[in-house]
Amino acid sequence: MSGKDLRFLQLLFGSRQNEGFVLKPVIAERDEAVAGRMELAPSVRWALASLSLSMLLSSLGTSIANVGLPTLALAFNASFQEVQWVVLAYLLAITTLIVSVGRLGDITGRRRLLLAGIFVFTAASVLCAVAPTLWMLIAARAVQGLGAAVMLALTMAFVGEAVPKAKTGSAMGLLGTMSAVGTALGPTLGGVLIASIGWPAIFFVNLPLGVLALVLARRYLPADREASKADQPGFDHVGTLLLALTLAAYALAMTIGRGSFGLVNMALLGAAAFGVGLFLSAEASAASPLIRLAMFRNPVLSAGFATSALVTTVVMATLVVGPFYLSGALLLDATRVGLVMSSGPIVAALTGVPAGRIVDRFGAQRMSIVGLIGMAVGCCILPMLPTSFGVPGYIAPLAVITAGFALFQAANNTAVMTNIRAEQRGVISGLLNLSRNLGLITGASVMGTVFALGSAATDIMTARPEAVAAGMRITFAVAAALVFVALAIASAGHALSRRAVPSKREWDDGDSCT
Repeated sequence: MSGKDLRFLQLLFGSRQNEGFVLKPVIAERDEAVAGRMELAPSVRWALASLSLSMLLSSLGTSIANVGLPTLALAFNASFQEVQWVVLAYLLAITTLIVSVGRLGDITGRRRLLLAGIFVFTAASVLCAVAPTLWMLIAARAVQGLGAAVMLALTMAFVGEAVPKAKTGSAMGLLGTMSAVGTALGPTLGGVLIASIGWPAIFFVNLPLGVLALVLARRYLPADREASKADQPGFDHVGTLLLALTLAAYALAMTIGRGSFGLVNMALLGAAAFGVGLFLSAEASAASPLIRLAMFRNPVLSAGFATSALVTTVVMATLVVGPFYLSGALLLDATRVGLVMSSGPIVAALTGVPAGRIVDRFGAQRMSIVGLIGMAVGCCILPMLPTSFGVPGYIAPLAVITAGFALFQAANNTAVMTNIRAEQRGVISGLLNLSRNLGLITGASVMGTVFALGSAATDIMTARPEAVAAGMRITFAVAAALVFVALAIASAGHALSRRAVPSKREWDDGDSCT
């Protein structure tokens, strides 16, 4: 046998070990199949429980505070413009810091940073509850947002370490379910706590849950791998500051003014655009950049980030436009509007885990496309069915949109987070969450503006039912177009990823992301 033949056999079957060749590819496929059929070990289940609690707490932190704004305005004798910063401070902290804390976890150790994030979130919740003034409450909420940013960035990053690869989709589906449960539970739980105990209870409720999450995470999450200081990359302070300022400017441009877009909003948007240019220039020359721009050449990552932003923009349209349509066109009172609107989070909570299992079985990229198709169908029929079937005609397509989103989210998160290097999981998870947050922020502003323009009414609260219905049709025509754009991007990313040939270095590293 020639040396060339021997090298071919070694490449095909693996290196010589002990008494013969080991069939590495066959064994790897067999082990992966067995792992997919195996039940998760108790330690893995408890690790997932700690990650799920972290996701629940971060989503609950947003929705439970919204319902308390009128009570807080009375308690502190403040205007709505002032008290809305209780929500904005939390969201701004998450949006501006989530990528940076993800990168910091990659450098310093994800377990210790996640433990610190849970502690900061829990301690800040207590500070919120005992705040003597509104501005101290807002400051405590910003600190709470820092803890939430850590939890959001690192929960998905930890899935690759704590869960077998064959169960990644199920784990992502579970995290999506917990996020939906937190969103759905917040208004109801907050209302009960405020009515029975008082507004501090909406923050004190995080104390027992946070302590439990901290204990479980400390006990069951895998330990950080120690790296020598020589191998440890530096932290990009300049890039971190530029990105935080840029994201803060964009988020403020999209949120202040309560739907109006004036000179201040335009100035902030211009500052954000200028900040993007400065950030890209800084990252291109940084020795250890916050975000390696080369990663966007990976079609799976680029498509995953873009589609996530587009899809969450559409989801936000249902949350912003829905209440006005239900009250203005279908003439429902506030109680029934709340009940109908709760159907979306309930469907998301019920479909998250099954969606993850479907992803594990049929593949992430394929199921992300199926989820987008479901969302497109729902967006196309949502403006039409209620005119003939009333409330059931609204709930049915909303359930289709939400179930499609749950499937897309589980599939997209799995596709993005599966085949990446361990030292990049934190920053990529942060970018994935950032794309979602930017979609929500943009959707609240842009889709609300589209609805107002489509209804052609100066005051949407007094608009005629026909005008509200017209605004609904135009809004979801735009939403359907955005989903079709996301579908085209996802399909192109899937085709490019199948065509791409990994380099030798990527094969050696066992990754597909450089």
